[in-house]
Amino acid sequence: MKAAVITGVGAVEVADVPDPTPGPRQVVVDVAACGLCGTDLHILQGEFAPTLPVVPGHEFAGVVAEVGSDVTELVVGDRVAVDPSLYCHECRMCRSGRNNLCERWAAIGVTTGGGAAEYALAPVANCVKLPDHVRTEDAALIEPLSCAVRGYDVLRSRLAERVLIYGSGTMGLMMLQLGKLTGASSIEVVDLNPDRLATAEKLGVTATAASADELDRPRGWDVVIDATGNEKAIQDGLGRVAKGGTFLQFGVSDYAARVTIDPYRIYNQEITITGSMAVLHSFERAADLFATGVLDPEVFISDRLPLADYASALSRFRAGQGRKIQVLP
Repeated sequence: MKAAVITGVGAVEVADVPDPTPGPRQVVVDVAACGLCGTDLHILQGEFAPTLPVVPGHEFAGVVAEVGSDVTELVVGDRVAVDPSLYCHECRMCRSGRNNLCERWAAIGVTTGGGAAEYALAPVANCVKLPDHVRTEDAALIEPLSCAVRGYDVLRSRLAERVLIYGSGTMGLMMLQLGKLTGASSIEVVDLNPDRLATAEKLGVTATAASADELDRPRGWDVVIDATGNEKAIQDGLGRVAKGGTFLQFGVSDYAARVTIDPYRIYNQEITITGSMAVLHSFERAADLFATGVLDPEVFISDRLPLADYASALSRFRAGQGRKIQVLP
């Protein structure tokens, strides 16, 4: 079969790889669509994936093409979205219910072959069947949505909070949509990309700006979310948190990224700084939300490209062009 392969740091190609064979509790998914994510860029630069080469793609959905000998929950032809999370279920973090912090953490498309391929292997437990009205290709959005749901789990949002989001790419826009659902009194978005800000405005944001200085919040925001992973944005955002507020590090930074905190202010104003890592008990809920139409795929998905164009799709994503970019095997 054909698959995109990250062969080494900075190197990616589409090549022939062996067809997957399911184990007893696994299925082979005929991939309909695979979304690109910032994590894919980190893998390309040698972060996250413990070994290269690897077939990337942790946001995907498709049709079950083959089932393992002990699979009874799914049959060939079922349409599914796939949770890429792979946990050991044995370490201290797994036993305490925090599987996303598993000491042997792994993921489809990160540590094992993923969905940027014609076929992908997945545990049956990681597959969620899609309702008839959800288009298979669109369901690749469920994985990033499940990360956003996890982010709001961490925030434990209260009604009528004032929210500031840095970044209006796919994840920033998803956090915007969920912020509206959780009852924020206002949601404002900062980004340097006017096209992306225009999308935020289309989705009903309270206000947009190229800098938080342009927004009238002298006392700051109750919740500040970084969805960029950019040092400058993070540093600025930390200074925008109101007394008693929370800063959520949601965007994925480079390993070498560093910012400065003000310990006295954190103490004196009871500011919370926290993070949200991937998916935790949120994939099925995200699938349910997606089925209700919480996201409009035509707004969120800007590009659908053939798998053969994976390298150029990755370059387009790296350049900040478009919103969610998908490859279609």
